Amino acid sequence: MSSLPSPFAVTPEPPYYAVIFTSQRTDDHRGYDQMADRMVELAAQQPGFLGIETVRGAEGFGITVSYWSSLEAIAAWKRETEHQAAQAAGRSVWYSDYQL
Repeated sequence: MSSLPSPFAVTPEPPYYAVIFTSQRTDDHRGYDQMADRMVELAAQQPGFLGIETVRGAEGFGITVSYWSSLEAIAAWKRETEHQAAQAAGRSVWYSDYQL
């Protein structure tokens, strides 16, 4: 058995909410890994955050699922200033396409 942490989010019994973000990366990776790590760190500090699961294929297609206790918690995360800056960078630099 691996000593690495499980890639699965530990969530409570339902009900809770999942936000599913799919994206196709561009070839411009400057600063992406640092920003992605920061967003996970910042999300984990938000009230109502329950966990996250993320994967990205070799061709740049990724899926991230974040889990939240309420719709209000999701709305607050969407309004978070640093998260909004990361979204803008994603739209202009890192993603050729994305869906939420």
